[in-house]
Amino acid sequence: MAKNPTSEFLATLKSYINQLTDGDRTPNEVASALNGWARESAESIKAKIAEEVEAQVSKMGFIKRAEYEKLLARVEKLEKSTSVKNATKKSSSKKPEAASRVKKSAATAKKAASKKVSK
Repeated sequence: MAKNPTSEFLATLKSYINQLTDGDRTPNEVASALNGWARESAESIKAKIAEEVEAQVSKMGFIKRAEYEKLLARVEKLEKSTSVKNATKKSSSKKPEAASRVKKSAATAKKAASKKVSK
């Protein structure tokens, strides 16, 4: 069975007090060791909290801001590339269209001229 955090803390504290009273360690060494142990415990707790928050947020269907920004940049890039392709298609399709208008107006002018001549 795993120790609960309170009993683990008390056991560690008791160990350091025994080392201090036995003369194995100085008060500064004990204080330094307790500070190190507290930092390690804090880092462990922070990591566990971060993992749990990430798991819960993922379950809820949310994404991280970095993932959102990456997706947004990708969409913008795709939109730009499609708008460039569409602009290219429009400009290339306008050229034959304009040429056909010139041909039609020339044909219309010929017909009008021939009608005037035939009258």
